[in-house]
Amino acid sequence: AYYQYMVDQGMLDPGRIVFPAGHRPRRVTLDSDRVHIGRRSTCRGFTPEIDLGGPGGDPAISHVHAVLVARAGATWSLLDPGSTNGTTVNGTANPITPNVEVPLNDNDRIYVGAWTVIVLQRG
Repeated sequence: AYYQYMVDQGMLDPGRIVFPAGHRPRRVTLDSDRVHIGRRSTCRGFTPEIDLGGPGGDPAISHVHAVLVARAGATWSLLDPGSTNGTTVNGTANPITPNVEVPLNDNDRIYVGAWTVIVLQRG
């Protein structure tokens, strides 16, 4: 649905960026104080904890697209360090402000890249 929204808004050209067939959801345990969302860069020696690149990966993801930051009380905040395509939360039209932490709640949805939706859920 997010991919189709991006196409409908004219933000993606479906002729250039095609949604992958057979893409499956995955679950990632957040087990550090900072969890990077992005795609691997071998030349920089960087692999994010949530790697959305590689074969079949989201091509509109920056290397360091966003960062989940652990906060007191088992809560999280989200930081976009200046990604190319921005990061939105819960389907809002406006991306979050770069370098400003946004508090998150259980079941919040983080939208990045061309089709990626990350749902924050307590384990």
